[in-house]
Order: sequence, then structure tokens, then C-alpha cells
Amino acid sequence: MVKQINASNFDEEVLKAEGLVVVDLYADWCGPCKMMGPVLESLSEDYEDVKFAKLNVDDNSDIAAKYGVQSIPNFLFIKNGELVDQLVGAKDSESFEEAIERNK
Repeated sequence: MVKQINASNFDEEVLKAEGLVVVDLYADWCGPCKMMGPVLESLSEDYEDVKFAKLNVDDNSDIAAKYGVQSIPNFLFIKNGELVDQLVGAKDSESFEEAIERNK
């Protein structure tokens, strides 16, 4: 399951979470972002030990700015509160699997 998050629960859901969290930074108007939804849902079922979250950058621009996000979709890999990896643009499942395995 991919959980919808926002600025009010980002610290609790992402920074204070144990282990790896993959955060999908997206916007409702972004076509490539919409294409990534099913990919992340599938990955969340395959990797039950990894937390998956979605953050709307239009509603949470302060968090996007904090991580230097200039284009979307953008995927932050945060482990134990620290940014450990980042993928930019629409990617295939294999790219995510490699990044997850590299950072678990």
C-alpha cells in the first residue's frame, strides 16, 4: 500500500520511520506521475519491509524545496531519516528494485 502523506505528518511517517521509505513526489496534473502509481502499488506488495508514500508537491512545496526537487516525478529513498538515494523521472520496476536493494 502506498500511503498519502503531507507536511503535517512527513516527519512522523518518513523521517522517524525505521528502515527504508520510498517517497513519490508528484502532482495531479503530471502525466508521468500518474503512470507511476501502479508501479509503486505493485512494488509495495513485493517489498513489505519497505514503506511507500506519496506527497503532492503542489500542496507541500516546502518539502520539495528542502530536497531540491525541481522536476517530477521524483522519488526519495529515505532510510532512518536520511536521504540515501533519489530517482528522477518515470522509471521501470527494475530501476526501483535496484535502488531498493541497494539501500535496504
